[in-house]
Amino acid sequence: MYAFDYHRPTSVKEAVGLLTDGAKIVAGGHTLLPTMKQRLAAPESLIDLGRIPDLVGIERTPRSLTIAAMTTHGAVAESAEVKEAIPALAELAALIGDPAVRHRGTIGGSVANNDPAADYPAACLALGATILTNKRKLSSEEFFLGLFETALEEGEIVTGVSFPIPHKAAYEKFRNPASRYALVGVFVAKRPSDIRVAVTGSGSNGVFRWTEAEDALAKRFSPKSLEGMSASPDGLNSDLHADAAYRAHLIGVMARRAVQKAADR
Repeated sequence: MYAFDYHRPTSVKEAVGLLTDGAKIVAGGHTLLPTMKQRLAAPESLIDLGRIPDLVGIERTPRSLTIAAMTTHGAVAESAEVKEAIPALAELAALIGDPAVRHRGTIGGSVANNDPAADYPAACLALGATILTNKRKLSSEEFFLGLFETALEEGEIVTGVSFPIPHKAAYEKFRNPASRYALVGVFVAKRPSDIRVAVTGSGSNGVFRWTEAEDALAKRFSPKSLEGMSASPDGLNSDLHADAAYRAHLIGVMARRAVQKAADR
């Protein structure tokens, strides 16, 4: 490792004040620290958000569930409020990594990093979540711009995520057995106004919505509506774990399983 300054602010305002050109924010650290160890990143200073009390917690209202940015995956998975309001979200959090990862990793870090194989972006896009920052509120469509790319601007920090409570929702994930990242993950949400199907782990440009499946499910919310359907392999990843055609097939399989799970709730 090399020399760098380390800061532990106790407020969002203080953290923003420390955000210089050579600084990087640390949430759970599962992406940044390995990147630094591999010498792929060399920030001049690290800003650890772990001591900011306002960035931890879960708030339930009749219509929404808001999770503060530094709330860990483990806390989301175990939360009675999450399990009651959006059980699919608690189940998604429980599938992330292993206990050590869930103990340290945070929802804000996952969303801000926008890893193409991360789980939360699919939940955000399917549920129509709003990403909260210290400056503004962004819809998921506005926030996720592409591979590891978001709409965050200079001096902007994710402070939380607000999820509208759906009628039904479910998440199904085909995991890499080693990393437990999603080779394909599909989040299905039946909302008051529409049905959304979001896919992670397979798009060459990151998380995306499978609109053909949404159109089919709008006619009848049943796994039978997706029988014989598979996503187009165009624009899907091919790597040593799975090629685009296999991922396209898995998207259809995971989507049918997610719809069945949601319908059974």
